[in-house]
Amino acid sequence: MRIGIVDLDTSHPQNWIPIERGLGHEVAGVFDGGSVHPAAYVKDFAVKYAIPRVYDSLEEMATEVDCAIIHGCDWDTHVDKARPFVAARKSVLVDKPLAGNLNDVRQLLQWASAGARITGGSSLRFCAETRDWLAQSLAQRGQPRTVLCGCAVDEFNYGIHAYAMLAGLMGTGAVSVRHLGGGAQRRVQIVWPDGRMGLVVTGAAAEWLPFYATIVTERTIAQFQVDSGKLYRALLEAVLPYLAGETDKPPAPMPELVEPELWALAARKSWLNGDREVLLSELTEADGGYDAKAFANEYRKSKYP
Repeated sequence: MRIGIVDLDTSHPQNWIPIERGLGHEVAGVFDGGSVHPAAYVKDFAVKYAIPRVYDSLEEMATEVDCAIIHGCDWDTHVDKARPFVAARKSVLVDKPLAGNLNDVRQLLQWASAGARITGGSSLRFCAETRDWLAQSLAQRGQPRTVLCGCAVDEFNYGIHAYAMLAGLMGTGAVSVRHLGGGAQRRVQIVWPDGRMGLVVTGAAAEWLPFYATIVTERTIAQFQVDSGKLYRALLEAVLPYLAGETDKPPAPMPELVEPELWALAARKSWLNGDREVLLSELTEADGGYDAKAFANEYRKSKYP
């Protein structure tokens, strides 16, 4: 594919580009919306990473690439920046978090239902440790009944990784979410109709913490710490064949792909309402979402104090 890179806010673009090229794709151009970096940054980036074109318009990029990869740390811009590519019937990879409010989640679902080739989300959904554990026979490993997944840094931009890892291990179809009160970090309970339960621990901590999981089944107990050095390749190997049209089967159907974001939105609603249990079915647009602009502003300040 000819890939267009949209937004250079995070460390992901420069770390993904060598993998994208190594998997046989061409990075044809780049666009930056300026949420984090000054205007000159994008031209320097293009030179440094040998990208032939800097675009001033997403609409123009959409006419010249096969796939857009949207990296912006302001997740509220993801849908608007995907729109020209969806309209041009081009593939779209949306970096995590896919969306931070219910309106944007519903737009992603509508596009996918209408046939758009769109995917993305957290690399933790596809990490090697999860794949290796699931590759064992059910008779050997058992059915996961209680699973704990966690990380640190923040509740949503980074925290979505823990929700996504849980989805990879447990599958989707959860019915309710509840914040479990104060602690060193946020602790969130996620319940399935058959009584299976996940626990997500995320948010700021005194020190950096790795991605980790503990899986309890009727047969075994497993624990692992994720090798972060393998995460980007795991994601791109999972999603790029679908985006390139090599297969019509998405790495995860969009209703399953967005469920971790819905869990996080329900967790937010829970802690804003006295830690009560929140059914996923009761989420509404009026609940609002995670503040993308505030996050992007703080992210910019961390880069340019």
